[in-house]
Amino acid sequence: MAQLLAAEPSGVAGAVARAMERSAPGSGASWYGGDHADFRGGVFLREVIGVQVVIQEGAAAGPEAMAGLPPRPGGFTGRDRETADLLRALDPAGTRSAASAVLVASVSGLGGIGKTALAVETAHLARERGWFPGGILFIDLHGYDREPVTADRSLRTLLHALGTPPERMPTTTDERAALYRSTLAVRARERGGVLVLADNASSADQVRPLVPGDSRHRVLVTSRDRLPQLGARLLPLDELGTEEAYELLDRALRIADPHDGRVGDDPGTSDRLASLCGHLPLALQIAAALLAADPGKPVSELVAELAEAHDRLDHLDDGERSVRAAFELSYRRLPPEQARLLRLLALAPGPEVSDEVVAALVDADRPPVRDQHALARAHLVETGRTRGWWRLHDLVRVFGAGMAARAEGDAARARVLRHYLERARAADAHLKPHSEAAEETGPFRGRAEALAWFDAERAGLVAAARWAADRHLAADAVRLTGALCEYLDWRRCFDDAVAVCRAARAAAHQAGDEAAEAAAWNRMGTALRGSSRLREAYDAHRRARDLHHALGHDNGEAMAVSNLGNILGDVGQIDEAVEAFHLALGLFRRTGDRHSEAGVWNNLAIPLRKSGRVDEALDALRAALDLYRETGDRPREGRAWHNYAVALNARGRTAEAVTACLDSLDICEEFEDWHGAARTLYALGVVHETAGDAERARARMTQAAEAYERAGSPEEAEQARRAARLTGPAPTGTPTPAAPPARTAGSGPPGPRPPGAPGNAGP
Repeated sequence: MAQLLAAEPSGVAGAVARAMERSAPGSGASWYGGDHADFRGGVFLREVIGVQVVIQEGAAAGPEAMAGLPPRPGGFTGRDRETADLLRALDPAGTRSAASAVLVASVSGLGGIGKTALAVETAHLARERGWFPGGILFIDLHGYDREPVTADRSLRTLLHALGTPPERMPTTTDERAALYRSTLAVRARERGGVLVLADNASSADQVRPLVPGDSRHRVLVTSRDRLPQLGARLLPLDELGTEEAYELLDRALRIADPHDGRVGDDPGTSDRLASLCGHLPLALQIAAALLAADPGKPVSELVAELAEAHDRLDHLDDGERSVRAAFELSYRRLPPEQARLLRLLALAPGPEVSDEVVAALVDADRPPVRDQHALARAHLVETGRTRGWWRLHDLVRVFGAGMAARAEGDAARARVLRHYLERARAADAHLKPHSEAAEETGPFRGRAEALAWFDAERAGLVAAARWAADRHLAADAVRLTGALCEYLDWRRCFDDAVAVCRAARAAAHQAGDEAAEAAAWNRMGTALRGSSRLREAYDAHRRARDLHHALGHDNGEAMAVSNLGNILGDVGQIDEAVEAFHLALGLFRRTGDRHSEAGVWNNLAIPLRKSGRVDEALDALRAALDLYRETGDRPREGRAWHNYAVALNARGRTAEAVTACLDSLDICEEFEDWHGAARTLYALGVVHETAGDAERARARMTQAAEAYERAGSPEEAEQARRAARLTGPAPTGTPTPAAPPARTAGSGPPGPRPPGAPGNAGP
């Protein structure tokens, strides 16, 4: 063993040394059971605490952990890419010149994300590779405690670990920094490079004095802030992926009990547990500890506790570790304006929030960009999918919402709702007929911009509309639902439409607003039909019809009756459907609603064609096309051309059917109606097949499959591909059905309308 050269031992240290000399021969490590270092033969100046030293082959003796490198983290997993990146940054042979050496690598991330575990694991791997024969120094800077370690204190600690005696310790910070760099330079020449692991730094000022001047050394920093001021290689940590989180849970339980297979026995529930923990390593470790403490507890029981909890963070606490406590360390360091911003961001609807919504949250004309970026550097806020969008980790959102006062939260959400309502109404005006009514004024310059805004904000809009359950916000949330339904129907977001309409209906019922309730029932029925939930859709439209009739609202009743006709036609009750449409036509003529009348003519044509009354169907569609042109509804005119083409094909007028399909396709592409374009391409393929042109039929059906994929309808895309494979030549003039026959009443609701099935443009 290496000796610490000094005078004759005395005092306690001398007694210890003499006792060790009298101990049994052989390895001291063996005599102590392998958990103590052997200092026999050492000579000591005074009473000391032993620091382990090792002899590395081919190198001088150097401290293995001069300030106590923590043991490798148990159950470490899921950071293969990050570990490899960090090792590349630390590798002494990774650079060709001192000028290009990475002196500092900084691992940053949210509290509980596993920064220290990654840094310690990487330090152990570096030591195993013999990269830092001069030793490894570890220091916890306690950057987020109430009294962080100052540069002066950290330099004193590291100099002491490097062997500087107290009487030679400089008195000023600058002098200590100079001695620290000089000492490391000597160690580099005599023993080799040193790795300094500075854990839990909160500012560049804490770390900067610890950076050595010799490029053979490395500094590895962990922080909840990015610390770009250090000129470091930055490695931000994100939450674990699904598989890695699952593995961490399983491994943590098996460390406690190798036979504990609860995670592996129920992978679906375990994935749900990982999701409720936000894939945050600290939360996952706490969840595993809670399960390990109660071996008889099923994973599903803990999942239920977390899912049903008013505040999930209350449960993510194992008595020693707490996710809430980890977040509080970061939160209490924030200036008041940043703390307020974090609280309000936690209340934002949707998984991501745009700058314009941030401005509404904080009640300002512009978003507080500087504060947003400060929170991002602290990893309390993350950048979203594009610039100008922001997101919070699920558990940070829970924490922030819990810190907001009720009055503060209510006011912020009300501001967001008002902002959304104003913008959604302006965007909705561009989707409605009479485009001249939505001139290029206001926030949107046309239909394309309006749709783009709806697309970007959809998740937030849907979440805000569901605030209708809160009586304080119900009125604006119900109005917002009304402004969303045209868009959600156009984009075929039927599940979202059902959710917002259900919330609006419940709120209107609670408020005793029967007109709003009737409108919500009708909108919900349309969305349910889009999801092929025909029985529920029928009940919803029937309720809407009855409420509108009781209120004397002819227009609302007509819409509900027409929608009932659509469902009756879907299930094969053709005569009843035709009767419903004629009743709706009479009501719309009474109210003078020409646009809705066009929708009824369009829908009426479908059961007429199905029942063989093709000439009547063509007459109905010509009336629809005239009225759509009169009312300026180009998108629905395109859908009517599609239906007209299908009817012409059924009549054997294939050349005219091709022209009608191309007219429909032009309009669909003009308005980015990709699902409508797919349906029309399929119909065009059917027309070509009817004409005996199998090659063109297959080409159009293949195009239809691609268009269905683009429209987000993979099942219909597969049906189109299958139809293309089966397409063969047919005798000229032999009609080929555009879709399988509809089911008869009583046989159960059909699935989604197949490709080419005529769409029903509702009034």
